[in-house]
Amino acid sequence: MALPRVLVADDQPDVLVALKLLLRLEGFAVETAASPQEAVRAVDTNRFDAALIDLNYTRDTTSGGEGLDLLATLHARDASLPVVVMTAWGSIGLAVEAMRRGAVDFVTKPWHNDQLVSTLRACLNGRGAMLARSPLATVEQKDLWVARAVQERLLPRQAPRLATLRCAARCEESGAVGGDFYDFLDLAPGRLGLVVADVCGKGVPAAIVMAHLSAALRSLAPEMQHDLPGLTRRLNALLLAATAGQHYVTLFLAVYDETRRALRYANCGHVPPALLRAGGQVEWLLPTAPVVGLLDAFACQHQEIALDAGDTLVAYTDGLTETRDRANDEFGAERLLASLQEGTDVAAETLVARLMDARRSFAASDERDDVTVLVAQGR
Repeated sequence: MALPRVLVADDQPDVLVALKLLLRLEGFAVETAASPQEAVRAVDTNRFDAALIDLNYTRDTTSGGEGLDLLATLHARDASLPVVVMTAWGSIGLAVEAMRRGAVDFVTKPWHNDQLVSTLRACLNGRGAMLARSPLATVEQKDLWVARAVQERLLPRQAPRLATLRCAARCEESGAVGGDFYDFLDLAPGRLGLVVADVCGKGVPAAIVMAHLSAALRSLAPEMQHDLPGLTRRLNALLLAATAGQHYVTLFLAVYDETRRALRYANCGHVPPALLRAGGQVEWLLPTAPVVGLLDAFACQHQEIALDAGDTLVAYTDGLTETRDRANDEFGAERLLASLQEGTDVAAETLVARLMDARRSFAASDERDDVTVLVAQGR
């Protein structure tokens, strides 16, 4: 069987070398191009099963114009060629525009090898490609598909593993897209950032705000280690400028320091996470600031707690506890704790699944709200 042929276009030689080596080891035949012109010549002379192209080149380092033009040219040469685009975290808007113009997916720089490879394999299997290029799809269908694909890329594929902390999380949207969000941020050796957020509202507007928040958090992540209140003030200003207070966000931010087994956190109007101690005591991490993106006058404090072996932190969005059954009763904090107290000496992934299953069993059939659960276990 012939190897799948992939064209990789980027103006940085080290990127081309790294991607060529990675993809060859994963069973792809790879040809590289150092400019849009080289990429077009390659497509004119060879057949490819997929293309992986950067959106920014030396003549046009930030706007993405050359990359978007290259996308259009490649599809003019071969309308069936699936194209995956690459862009930096701060330029996710470019990836969205590229997908609206027919790209089937995107990856962010710096990339994760397993995510990039799985994206290319999914592209070769045709997932999303037909809708991206189908003339029968409505604008609304394409926009929802783009928004959904962007959200899937913004959520981390897997939780990091520290010697003293195990984490897991899951987000379930009530519709095609939603406003819930979580993230794990690798801040430094032995330091991990935890994020859970809930955008006011639903659908595409909330998803856009969520994408903006994600990009801002990743660009400002180094500040989390030293100045959580300062970081939240900057996020508040950025969201106010972007949304004029129309879409505020509840936000829980925390930094875990493995050397001290300490968790420093800021809770910006978010539902209080539950901390179940190894001895059975329960602590609630109450808000230390107002919601983000609503008020010009914004003051934030941070708190610090120990997260010892056997302790379990559960951060979640209000879609969990505010779920209602047919009698209009809420799932509530008591049922949350009851699910946890069935035993926390299992994997973090198991605890997340247990909470999601308990909520799903409790909910009325027409209950529709986004739900996110993040679990961090001290080991």
